[in-house]
Amino acid sequence: MAGISLLTLIDDIATTLDDVAAMTKVAAKKTAGVLGDDLALNAKQASGVSADRELPVVWAVAKGSVINKIILVPLALFFSQISPILVKILLLIGGLFLCFEGFEKVFEKIVAPKKQGHHPKEKAYEDLSSYEKDKIKGAVRTDFILSAEIVVITLGAVAGKKLLTQFLVLSSVSSAMTIGVYGLVALIVKVDDLGLILLKKAKLLSIMGRALLVFSPALMKLLGVLGTIAMFLVGGGILTHSVPAFIHFQEKLAWPILSVGFDFLFGFFAGGIVAGILHLLPQKRLHSS
Repeated sequence: MAGISLLTLIDDIATTLDDVAAMTKVAAKKTAGVLGDDLALNAKQASGVSADRELPVVWAVAKGSVINKIILVPLALFFSQISPILVKILLLIGGLFLCFEGFEKVFEKIVAPKKQGHHPKEKAYEDLSSYEKDKIKGAVRTDFILSAEIVVITLGAVAGKKLLTQFLVLSSVSSAMTIGVYGLVALIVKVDDLGLILLKKAKLLSIMGRALLVFSPALMKLLGVLGTIAMFLVGGGILTHSVPAFIHFQEKLAWPILSVGFDFLFGFFAGGIVAGILHLLPQKRLHSS
């Protein structure tokens, strides 16, 4: 009897692991789109610090991302068991926040400098340590929302499965995403250092190194733009994919790029509305007082 029980246990474990492997592949495909957005946003957040502090900053944000997922995975499982609608509400709030942050960045870069001649929210940092802490805090905050989206999408892919299977799949996808994103971010921010190393080598490698040094600043600027666009795409996507009418409308669009454009525009206008409300509220309080 003991032998039969052991074999049954082994069979159950093998079945569970098969389910986890299969569902992890499915969930990874569904969250692959978020990976590009996550990469662009985090590479942007890691830029702007001194070269010798780039990797420590990336490492600090990566640790923050791990903590985010340690909080989010059990929290999402808990809410999904009590009331799945709570997970969607929290995700919607996160989507609105991303749209708001994206709109604020566009406003500050384009509109505000023309009116004021300087950055309206420019901070005076006492030292580089304060600047680093601010960058890390902002990156970890953004990562929390993107991680929440990954967790919720994964949770939707494993809906109906056993709780243990859900937990293992969520943990696997979260771990793979964290390692993948921050590993690539670390490579991107050190492209210029690789260029300097190659510059000192033989002729062909020296040409490659010079090209990397020219390419690196352009790459970081491009990632900054892509990071802001990603805020609207991710935030707008969260909002539009929560409304059945919008989902039906996007399914009827002839080309996928039109659906992406719809997410972007919706995210942009949603961010503008939230920013407008948040900026008007203090003025109303001031007038009323």
